[in-house]
Amino acid sequence: MTSQERLKTIGDALDALGARCYHYWRPKMRPPFIVWAEDGQDAALWAGNRMAEQTLGGGIHYFTQTEYDPMFDAIQKTLGALGLGWALESVQYEEETNLIHYEWRWGAA
Repeated sequence: MTSQERLKTIGDALDALGARCYHYWRPKMRPPFIVWAEDGQDAALWAGNRMAEQTLGGGIHYFTQTEYDPMFDAIQKTLGALGLGWALESVQYEEETNLIHYEWRWGAA
């Protein structure tokens, strides 16, 4: 499977959750929504003095106005089902937008 195919699998799985989902950016809109992106190499397997396999990593950001939003658990369940390594990096309340912002780091895609 190519890197682009693996990334498409991640995007398709997040899109299937039912929230508006965007790769890299989002138009100005009302929440809730997901923005995700790959941001670089996560790891690599080297053999014979060359890179034999590369894995990518990135971030997922979920924005909502709903306290205890069930999408939080749905996103984490999806990351696990995809077989990705992931960590919840932060949960913030953004006063300027009145949004709760969840951020996950994922890797090994």
